[in-house]
Parts: sequence; structure tokens; C-alpha cells
Amino acid sequence: MTQQKTQPQSAQENIRNTRLQKLTDLADKGINPYPYSFDRTASAAELQEKYKDLEAGVETDDHYSVAGRIMAMRNTGMFIDLLDSSGKIQIFCHKEFMDEEQIKNLKLLDVGDIIGVHGTIRRTPRGELSIKAHDFKFLSKSLLPLPEKFHGLTDVETRYRQRYLDMIVNKDTRDTFRKRSEIIQFIRNYLTNQGFLEVETPMLQTMSGGASARPFETYHNALSMPMFLRIAPELHLKRLMVGGVSEKIFELNRNFRNEGIDTRHNPEFTMLELYQAYVDYNEMMVLEENMISEAAMKVLGTMKITFQGKEIDLTPPWDRMTMLGAIKKFTGVDFSEMYDMNEIAEEAKKLGIETEENDNWGKVLDKIFEAKVEPHLIQPVHIMDYPREISPLAKIHRDNPRLVERFETRINGWEVSNAFSELTDPIDQRGRFEAQARAKAMGDEEACGIDEDYITALEYGLAPCGGMGIGIDRLVMLLTDSPTIRDVIAFPTMRQREEN
Repeated sequence: MTQQKTQPQSAQENIRNTRLQKLTDLADKGINPYPYSFDRTASAAELQEKYKDLEAGVETDDHYSVAGRIMAMRNTGMFIDLLDSSGKIQIFCHKEFMDEEQIKNLKLLDVGDIIGVHGTIRRTPRGELSIKAHDFKFLSKSLLPLPEKFHGLTDVETRYRQRYLDMIVNKDTRDTFRKRSEIIQFIRNYLTNQGFLEVETPMLQTMSGGASARPFETYHNALSMPMFLRIAPELHLKRLMVGGVSEKIFELNRNFRNEGIDTRHNPEFTMLELYQAYVDYNEMMVLEENMISEAAMKVLGTMKITFQGKEIDLTPPWDRMTMLGAIKKFTGVDFSEMYDMNEIAEEAKKLGIETEENDNWGKVLDKIFEAKVEPHLIQPVHIMDYPREISPLAKIHRDNPRLVERFETRINGWEVSNAFSELTDPIDQRGRFEAQARAKAMGDEEACGIDEDYITALEYGLAPCGGMGIGIDRLVMLLTDSPTIRDVIAFPTMRQREEN
């Protein structure tokens, strides 16, 4: 009879089994390691601030209850580093101040456990502010060990897949997500104070529109119809503008685009989209400059930020440059008076840009701009006046019918915002939709179709307005010096890991 070999246990499994035994020991003592609540009276940061002037070696009779996660233990539990969401404080456990049973229970503690501690404030002779523990309580027994080293390249996948571990052991990660929250809160307050009304629009839509992107498709069983996760809220927001709910509206929204993943793209991302009646794209530039620069000042204390070693000055006003002017500046080629597509394609080829048979003037310019201009645009700049063919929702430029009144703001070479003098002419809008529909029929998966209900809404009348979308994730990347979008999205989309 062949005996089956038993697989050796991993180090983590051994640790888990040891901690499970401690759970049993706690149960035998009648201790619940997962209680319902704990009456905490102060955070670590509050105590550090209140007693910042307490001299070394001085003890007080001030009693507090604190709670947090054990990050380190020394001298068999005599010294414990306790971390809560505000910071760290040391716990001093000694038999002189704790009863015998509590001292024994210190042996059942592990790094990673969450505990509550009651005691008095002291500063050690070495200057460490501490809680002199009188008693402690198990609040959550940790069964798995925390990683010892978490900054190497080999740990990148784990950091993103198990973000909770990343946050526990990496202060920088916690700080990034706190700043993200502060940035979003500032934007919400800023717009509200400017008279904007926050609204909500559907994430499930019967047709995708409002941007050029490939959508995620799904199916509604009860209604027996296909649906799409929204790629942008634009068309619904402008319906609200038609309805007159407010002359200024905004939405902080999640969008979904079925596209590739890289350092600046995640299939699920956060956008700010806003609309204001009776203004054009010039007012949108000013609004964006003031809002972003003041957000930097509020969260970072400066308008001069550093991103991956490059200093970027967000102080308004920002530079403005036309798309055609930028291409001419960085390539030496003036495409403004070119109409023959063979000539345009030939000039693009000389610049190393490959074109396709169905590419129009606007598509070619977009490719040239992305490859030859974007990398140079480190300081904030509004790139203005885009080709009409690639801008189906913007008003025709008042001075040049080949262009539209649209700008995209570039910082560090990235597109941070996209804004228009919004197209309000329903006849023109139908023509743009029909051109997009033809492109879609010829294989352009990012082109939109004809939204008949949106055209109907325009026929009731949409006031002149400016509109703008700002990529929140990229903005947070810039303001937190984060090199990849995965660093600022708590749970980024990841390829499924193959299980052994």
C-alpha cells in the first residue's frame, strides 16, 4: 500500500496554527477575542499633541483609553507600539501596574492584534510618550502575520491585491488615500461654495455616449435588453441643464471604459464633470486653474509641487496654446492649411506617425500631438481649439469652422481635463452623431451612436454653457507624487491570479 506524502506546512501556516491555539487558550480563560465594542477616550495623535511639552521621565495621573493595532513588541510584551488611524503611541506593560492574570495574557498577544488599553500618561526617560497600562483588552485577534518587508519590487502585486496589508504597514499609502479624500472633499466644497449643485446620473445606460471609448456591455434580465456601464455622464448632465435644475451642476462620478491598463489608465476611474450656463470654454479654464491650485494649497500647503523629481508650478494663470500651434512649435510642420489627406498622411509619415486609410484630418493631428507634443508639456497648459472631427459635442469655433471650442489641460504631459463650449444646436448635433455612427459602422469601436432622446432634449433648448471633465485619479497622482494610477485607486483592476 502506497502512503501519500504529507505536504510540509508553510511558515505562514505554522504561525496561523500557533495563533489558533492562542484562540483556544483565550476561550479557556473565558476571554472573547472579538468583542462588540470598546470605549476609547483618545487617539494617539491627540495625546501626542496634548502632551508634546511633557518632559522626559515625568509621569501623570491622567487616565485614557486607547485602541489600535500592535505593530511591534519588545521585552516579551513590556513595550508595545500601538498604531491607530492617527498615528503611533507606545504602551508600557509592567507587573507593578497590572494584575498577574493580565501579565500572563501578554504572552497571548501577537503583532497584528488589535487591542484596547487603559492607563496613565508618562514620558519615558528616553523621551517616548507612553501609556502606562493598567489593563488591556483583546479587540481582534490576528491569525496571520504582517509582512516584515513590504517595499521591494517583488511585493508590488501583493500591495495592490491586498491593499489592506499595504495600508497597515506603509504609512505613505495611508497618507496618499487620506490626501485623496481631502482633495475630493475640497473640490466638492469649492464648487458648492461657487453655487454649483451636486447631482447624480445613471451608471447603467441604454446606450453609451458622452466620450470616445469602448464600453463595458451587460444585460438586464428583467427588461430583456442590453445595457452599458457609462463611459461618461455628459449627456445625462446636459439633460439636467435643459431641465433647469440649476444653472451650475457637477457630479463626482465613476466611469467605466473597456480599454487597456497602464500607469495612467484603469477600467474604472473617477471623474469630476461640471456644467455652467451662459459661459464658454474660456471661463472653464479660469475655474479649473483656481480650483486645482487652491486644492494644492489646501492639501499640500503650496502651489509648487514636485512630481517624480520635476517641479511643477500650479500658480495661475496657466499657459494657453492652440493644438495646431503646439504641433507646429514641436514638429515645425503647419497643418492648418492642409486639406488633401494624401499630403497630410505623407507629412505625418515623415514625422514617424503611421496613419490608417479611414483617418481624417482630426485623427491624424491627434496622433501627431500625442506622440510629438505631449511629452514636452510638463508645466500646466491649456491646449485649445481641436479639430471638429474628433470633438462631436463641442461648439464650432467662432473663427474657424474646421475647429471647435475645446481645450484639454496638460500637466506632466498628461491630459488632466477636457472642456468645451458646449454644442447646443440640435441640427448640428445630429450631424455630428451621424458622422460618429458612420465611423462606428466602419469599425471604430470608440465612436458613439445617435442618441435620439438627447437630440430631442436639445430641441427643447439648452442655454449656452461651458462644460468640463477632470480626471480625479490623475490629479491625485500629481498632488501625491504617485507614479502609477494603481497607487491612488484603493482597489485597482488586476488580472486574476492563477491558483496552484
